[in-house]
Amino acid sequence: MRIVIQRVSHASVTIDGDCKSSIGKGMLILVGIEEADGQEDIDWLCKKIVNLRIFDDENGIMNRSILEDRGEILVISQFTLHASTKKGNRPSYIKAAKPEISIPLYEQFCKDLSNALGKEIGTGTFGADMKVELLNNGPVTICMDTKNKE
Repeated sequence: MRIVIQRVSHASVTIDGDCKSSIGKGMLILVGIEEADGQEDIDWLCKKIVNLRIFDDENGIMNRSILEDRGEILVISQFTLHASTKKGNRPSYIKAAKPEISIPLYEQFCKDLSNALGKEIGTGTFGADMKVELLNNGPVTICMDTKNKE
C-alpha cells in the first residue's frame, strides 16, 4: 500500500456536487493499493498513521500525534499513486490492484484506521469522480509505502 498524508486545517470530498465527507484539523490520506497488499500492510500503516508525530506541541514543534491532537482523518482511494512513468508519456497503472482486490482492502483499511483513531473517519467513494479540497497546514506532506518499511 502506498499513501500520501497531508496535514490539513480542513479537507472535504465532493461527488456529483454533494459533499460526501469533510473534516477540520487533521490528515487527508490518499491511498493506493496494489495486488500484493494485505492485512499486514493495513496493520502497519494504521499503527504508523495514528502515532506519527506531525502536529505541533505547545512550543510549535511537530511532536504530537493525531491521537494526542484529537484530529480527524479523511481517506481517499487513489490508484494513480501506483503510476509508472518509465516508458513514454502516458502513465501505466499496471501495479494498481483491480477493484475486486482493492475495494475490500480499502474498506478494511478505513475500518481499522477508524478503530485505531477511536472515532469515525471521513471517506470518499471508491472509483467515483471526486473533487477533493484541502488547506495543507505547514505544508506537511509525507509519503509512505509498505513495500519500503525498512
